Formats: sequence, structure tokens, C-alpha cells
Amino acid sequence: MSFTLHDYVLSGNCYKVRLLAQLLEVSYTINPVDFHPGKAHKSPSFLALNPHGTLPVLESGDTVLTDSAAMLVWIAQQHDKQHTWWPINDAECLAMTVQWLGFSSQLTESIGQLRLHTMLNRPADAETLRRQSIRHLRELENHLTEQSIRGQAFLCGKQPTVADIACFAYTALSPDAGLEHTLYPGIRGWLHRIRCLEGFLTMPGIYEAHETRNEHTAAS
Repeated sequence: MSFTLHDYVLSGNCYKVRLLAQLLEVSYTINPVDFHPGKAHKSPSFLALNPHGTLPVLESGDTVLTDSAAMLVWIAQQHDKQHTWWPINDAECLAMTVQWLGFSSQLTESIGQLRLHTMLNRPADAETLRRQSIRHLRELENHLTEQSIRGQAFLCGKQPTVADIACFAYTALSPDAGLEHTLYPGIRGWLHRIRCLEGFLTMPGIYEAHETRNEHTAAS
């Protein structure tokens, strides 16, 4: 089932949707929204579609979704016939996927907001956001280290799920907010594995695996 994505190219939340759609070879239409500097997401016509005035928005027939995590689940449920991205046949993995989808929203509120402050001068308590972002990166690093000890390459197991896509975006974009990955070998390895997935899609600030391989190798 195809859909229209109301999109801003520099948004990490929009990128999550584009990335999963690319990995699953899903056709869709992009409607670019002038988030900055035009603030088109606050226009009356856009607010009629999404009263929250946020991006992305997914439209498919009568379905309108305004939360990126919900969009990832919808796309996976519609298009992943193997049920690996949204693992409905594995109760433990599914529960972990839901849990890490929740964590991805924390990354949006910490790293995502700090990135907006850094790049677009969005008013914010930068020091508080920086502390929160570092705490979230450390939590992610600890989990990925434990997963590696268990022989698990991704957040919820040996295969990536929508949770990996949801957490990948703002983790990979954290250098835009002044948060490098030097101290996080588990995160660096995980980011590299996602970049190596067949069909991987880039965005400004996120590169192909071969463009980061030397950095990854040197830091490992």
C-alpha cells in the first residue's frame, strides 16, 4: 500500500520513515514541507492535517499518522512479509522492540532538540539537553555492549527491527549537536552494521558505510 510522506529533508524523524521504506522497497510520494525558514508546518492548511504542527505526516487513504514510530510499525506491518522488522511472532523480541521505540522518542527530545538548537538556533536549555543526550548515548552504549556479549548484533536480537531504525537516526546525527561517537565503540559498530544493510539510504549528515569505514576501523 503506497502512501504520501509530508517530509523535511533534514528531519531525523522524517528520515526514519524514508529509510525503512527504502529498505523494504516501498514506493511512496514525498510532499516537501518548508520547515525552515518557511515554517510551513505551522500554516493553517498543514495544521488542518496535523493539529500538532509536527513532521513527518503519513497519509494513505483515510489513514493519517503523525508519529514516526507509528509510521514505522504501519510500514513494517503492511510490507514486511517475513515479520522481522515488526516481530509479531516473537513475544520477547516484540516487547523489546516496543521498549526501544519508546527510547527513540527520548533521543528525539534530547539529541534531536539539541541538534535544532545547534543548527537552527532554536531556543533551548542547551546544557540540560547535552546532559540528557550524553546519558541516553551511554544507556544505548551499555545495552549494545551487553547485546554484543550475547552475540546479538542489533537492539533486540540478531536481526534489525523498526526499533533500530527509530534509534539510528538521531544517534547517527548526534555529531550535528556536537556529540561525537569516539567514546562509544558499541554505538559505532551498530551504526556501521545498519549502514551496511542492503538498500541503506543516506541523508545530509548520515553517510554510506564505505565513507565511514576508515573512522570505524581506526576507532575499533
